[in-house]
Amino acid sequence: MLLVIAYSSAARQQLRNTERAFEDVFHRRFGRVGLLAETELGALLALRLWERHGPDVQLARTEPLNEFSDVPEPVRNAAAAYADRDSPQTPYAKFAAGTEHPPLERLRDREL
Repeated sequence: MLLVIAYSSAARQQLRNTERAFEDVFHRRFGRVGLLAETELGALLALRLWERHGPDVQLARTEPLNEFSDVPEPVRNAAAAYADRDSPQTPYAKFAAGTEHPPLERLRDREL
């Protein structure tokens, strides 16, 4: 997908207008952010915004996260266990201490 972020009010207005005119190209729009289909039309619309508004528009290419192929099993298990913890006020570092769940420092240093 193509991520478009419109920083100025003029760029946001054009992003809204573009979404109305090409609803089938937009996957989602959140205020100043739009996710466009990764097609040549999506690229044309994104580049048109960038050409017109320059640095007021930021473009990026995104990839959906596949939790099973992209995230190691210990991290998935830790996320599920942390979401199901007894006390919602327990920070992750304290929750993971003394368990098989990866410590916060290791999670911070490893790239997916």
